[in-house]
Amino acid sequence: MNALQPDAVPGRASQTRAFSTVFLIELWERFGYYGMAALLVLFMVQRLGFDDQKANLTWGAFAALVYAAPAIGGWLGDKVLGTRRTMSVGAAILALGYLMLALPSDSLPLLYATLGVIVVGNGLFKANAANLVRRIYEGDDARIDAAFTMYYMSVNVGSTVSVLLTPWIKVRYGWHAAFAVCCAGMVAGLLNYLLLRRTLAHVGSAPDDAPVVWGKLGAVLAAGVGVVFVTALILQHREIAVALVYLAGVLVLGIFAWMIAHSSPSERAGLIAVLILTAQIILFFIFYQQMSTSLTLFALRNVDPAQTLLGYTLFVWQPAQYQALNPIWIMLLSPVLAWLYNRMARGGRDLPIAAKFAIGFVVVAVGFFIFGMSGATAVAGKVSSWYMIWGYGFYSLGELLVSGLGLAMIARYVPARLSGFMMGAFFLASGISQYLGSVVANFAQIPDKLTDPLQSLPIYTGLFTKLGLVACVGVALAVALLPIMKRLSSTHRAMPAAAAGLATVASEE
Repeated sequence: MNALQPDAVPGRASQTRAFSTVFLIELWERFGYYGMAALLVLFMVQRLGFDDQKANLTWGAFAALVYAAPAIGGWLGDKVLGTRRTMSVGAAILALGYLMLALPSDSLPLLYATLGVIVVGNGLFKANAANLVRRIYEGDDARIDAAFTMYYMSVNVGSTVSVLLTPWIKVRYGWHAAFAVCCAGMVAGLLNYLLLRRTLAHVGSAPDDAPVVWGKLGAVLAAGVGVVFVTALILQHREIAVALVYLAGVLVLGIFAWMIAHSSPSERAGLIAVLILTAQIILFFIFYQQMSTSLTLFALRNVDPAQTLLGYTLFVWQPAQYQALNPIWIMLLSPVLAWLYNRMARGGRDLPIAAKFAIGFVVVAVGFFIFGMSGATAVAGKVSSWYMIWGYGFYSLGELLVSGLGLAMIARYVPARLSGFMMGAFFLASGISQYLGSVVANFAQIPDKLTDPLQSLPIYTGLFTKLGLVACVGVALAVALLPIMKRLSSTHRAMPAAAAGLATVASEE
């Protein structure tokens, strides 16, 4: 039976089991990725001797490729290998990449090749895991925002544990032992998926229902080897990375233009709505990129690591561990938002995604203003960890309202036959902003010989204040676009409803 046929849509119990399987492999995949991400910039600065600019831009180019690669992976899942198969192959390749990071070598060629393997693995995994969630809840708009909010929480369950664990492992056993933990997490996720894969037997794309075509699989793996070499080249040459960012931007616009031109009126309205919301998400990911770059280096140089309460020291942070505040807050806030979305939907008062985006930029602005004003109470150039806790709290709420609903946006406005491809395009757009975010982080680049916290503090807080102001501009744009988004959403919903009504009349006649 084709997984896309209406009678293949599962009931709610089956939906829950299928969702749990994807939730768990996504949890473990994010455990591996964010454990690596928490350490990589610090590894480049402290172990490999990179300056801030080189480390930030290397990370930015890598992150851009990580987010751009699913544009191809989504298409491969839809048309070539199958959504389920492509996801599982990607998970296996990611485990290999983290294993390569765990090798006791500081060779730069090995590092660049390893990052290329991770790009390939993520490209095959990411869009297809999200597309499975989209297919599980096909046609159930009332639950889809809540489902993607909980799915987004799986990202943060995995990343919380790894971001807290890997810096601790690094201090006691070394960098490569910490990377080995990331590999172990990915292997655990893959084994868990293999045990539960039957729960997804009714979900996927058409190639999932056909026998494996080994020639196609071999061609995909061979192309992946080529991507590894290309990635290693890009990461060593900034000019190539910049040119590819511009090329990717043109490609994203071209994809949208072609699809809008070749779609029905209702689909066209939905795709234009996705284009507008994707532009806002690109802006958001510039803020997101600060976690692994400027905020982590700020924590290294200008945050007092002692976590105090009422004058007592509770524990001491490692600089990379502050990144765990983001997933911790998201785990706390996700169930609340999911409950609120469901309650509002039942009462017919659900806010449109565009309004949620506008609110999201408001709280992102508050978060960065908190980081920015932290310098006012600094002691000897060091600010209290409480500023990090509350700044990350507001930022994380904004992330849930913007990035957390990005995949739900695709699920709502894009027809199923295009969903894998469009999720890939969404990740490609996100990749563009990842690199732009690393460029922004370099506005807080600290000169090599500057070691005085009093001198580095105003550089960081100045950047964070400016980012708060940019978020305010995002609020203004999101609010200004609300009337347009309302019209597009109405057109998108009205056309299929009218077509369904005509079909009913015709069948009765």
